[in-house]
Amino acid sequence: MSPRRRIALAIALLAATFSLRAADLELHARRRTGTGPGTNDWQAVDSTLRWEPSRTAVVVCDMWDRHHCPDATERVGEMAPRMNEMLRAARARGCLVIHCPSDTMDFYKDHPGRKLAQSAPKVETAIPLENWCSLKPDKEAPLPIDDSDGGCDGCPDCPSYKAWTRQHPALGIEPGDAITDSAEAFHLMRQRGITNVVVMGVHINMCVLGRPFSIRQMVRQGQNVVLVRDLTDSMYNHRKSPFVSHFRGTELVVEHIEKYWCGSIASSDFLGGEAFRFKADKKKTVAMVIGENEYHTWETLPAFARAELIPRGYRVVTVDASPNVDDNEFKNWEAIRDADLVLLSVRRRTPPPEMIAALRAHLDAGKPLVGIRTASHAFELMGKANPAGRSWPGFDRAILGGHYDNHYGAGRATVLHAAPTALEHPILTGVARDFRSAAHLYKSRDLAPTTQTLLLGKTEDGNSETEPTAWVNTHANRRVFYTSLGAPSDFEDPDFRRLLLNGILWSLDDFIPPAQTVAKAK
Repeated sequence: MSPRRRIALAIALLAATFSLRAADLELHARRRTGTGPGTNDWQAVDSTLRWEPSRTAVVVCDMWDRHHCPDATERVGEMAPRMNEMLRAARARGCLVIHCPSDTMDFYKDHPGRKLAQSAPKVETAIPLENWCSLKPDKEAPLPIDDSDGGCDGCPDCPSYKAWTRQHPALGIEPGDAITDSAEAFHLMRQRGITNVVVMGVHINMCVLGRPFSIRQMVRQGQNVVLVRDLTDSMYNHRKSPFVSHFRGTELVVEHIEKYWCGSIASSDFLGGEAFRFKADKKKTVAMVIGENEYHTWETLPAFARAELIPRGYRVVTVDASPNVDDNEFKNWEAIRDADLVLLSVRRRTPPPEMIAALRAHLDAGKPLVGIRTASHAFELMGKANPAGRSWPGFDRAILGGHYDNHYGAGRATVLHAAPTALEHPILTGVARDFRSAAHLYKSRDLAPTTQTLLLGKTEDGNSETEPTAWVNTHANRRVFYTSLGAPSDFEDPDFRRLLLNGILWSLDDFIPPAQTVAKAK
């Protein structure tokens, strides 16, 4: 063979190799790994998988036409069109699609896809195939959500019954697809040499884990498995532990699967663009505005957010100036414009006029605010002229609903108790009726008629008036919660932490967990 001919052949082989590689599925998988032995800290780790389409099956789990839970039915209907687009893309790439609408095989008894699944010869396995794969205590921790009530979020008392008769009609079943609800799925995979499995459907805390064609079974049989994390849903009621939104509950189970079973991908790996998101799944943003020099909230508030807010699914952004009393240039103040709630810890600063305008616009739109400690004198200088546009004299009265009139002096602890008229207020849920703060007591005067006092306080030596130390203000149909607590030692007190969490949840009009449930969201 001539040198020119050998070069031409090498180029052709190289081109063929690249062509084959280009045909592979490129999936961006996310898993979670422990940061150390014996710890409960996990970090997300991304990797790129390249799977041969002919050795890959896409399994559609229990995407029924109807569910006894109306919310579940609605979410499946919303998700199904996107799922159908992904199935088309998977078929076009050469993947096998296996439809698994459990308990509906009578509907499909004469369908070619049903006969295809039945035709696969049974195989012997080292690990027995199971009809239902329960939680494996030797392999995984308990699920992070309590689904013991059945998990219907909208109507927790709706009766359970078999409402489904077939797969959702928005999902096309094309020639070459298979239909089963049993271990036939694995027999078919083994017959075709399929070693890669992409799982999507419902419900992630139940069937997606436990069905004989789904995650636990497939992983135990040695298959390479990924979950499509944006094309799934949970049966979880936010009134149950860990008392987070329904959609956050789904995310927590995704994280559980990423820790203990397999990685996850997004449908955008097949379709491009953005991942699917339910219309009702809107993460709320809390903007923490911090600018004070005395109480170290530049440390305590971010730590509080990491422990109490971010695990519950809130997006937390920081708008801050340094502890230097002359620093009035708040970084990232533009984040106030998109915030759902402002959490304010500022002491006698004069921010840029644009920041004051953004805060006014937030409040004028009826959006909520939570203030702690020095927020009662946030934007008003003492003994100096207040620059126009960069200050807000009377903020405490206009927004918080009270008037800050100095304090009783450092070194005098405060004894607190619930206001008799507020014992049933949701913000006091799980908060002791009497507790103590090492911080000195603020004088708060002339509360507005639109306020309700929640906590009262006196100095521990008894040589003070009784002062309101926490209240809500509903002026202008806006939810505002303020407490004069917030010293570093307060953040070490579970009663204060619960008070602050409840105040944030109440201000956002979100669910407040019942008493005796002060543990953090997982």
